[in-house]
Amino acid sequence: MFRLPPIRCMLLVGFLLLASTAQAAKTILVFGDSLSAGFGIRQEAAWPTLLHQRLREKQLDYNVVNASISGETTSGGRARIEDALARHTPHIVIIALGANDGLRGLPLATMRGNLEAMVDSAQRKKAKVLIVGQRLPPNYGSYAVQFHKIYGEIAQARKTALVDFLLEGIAEQPQFFQADNLHPTAEAQPLLLVNVWRGLEPLLK
Repeated sequence: MFRLPPIRCMLLVGFLLLASTAQAAKTILVFGDSLSAGFGIRQEAAWPTLLHQRLREKQLDYNVVNASISGETTSGGRARIEDALARHTPHIVIIALGANDGLRGLPLATMRGNLEAMVDSAQRKKAKVLIVGQRLPPNYGSYAVQFHKIYGEIAQARKTALVDFLLEGIAEQPQFFQADNLHPTAEAQPLLLVNVWRGLEPLLK
């Protein structure tokens, strides 16, 4: 029988262990818009990157794939989620879409249907889902009220985790926004992570 020298044998075992560890890592898919894509800031400062760092620090065996696109609506997300699920086979999907639908005043029934379809697609793939809610400025009136309610209603009906509002504790603090008054600064990203982590942590167990 052929025998490897002890040192080569140890190197081979180490390589196999590293390969096994890499293969064992589960994927968290972040599926959002510019608020998750890190618009206007360095990508390494965006909250999905900070999430990846926190998982490493806590020695949790997860990778983060940020498939967020600036300007994305729920219709765009619905059109591309099947490909993203097939490509990344995520264990957890964070759906953080809808803000652009709301700001453009798009039909709420369409937004609801798109979000439901994305959740259903992820759940059919046996992925856990975290829905990240959004709010609109008060001047949107009753539309804003109905808009926000959609997130909680879908989470309850589909039995998903929920973050009530991505910008909780940030929205009314101008110093945390870029010049457009829409996109959070790099300094705001750790606060966004706190909000997301609150809904995500129970899913990691």
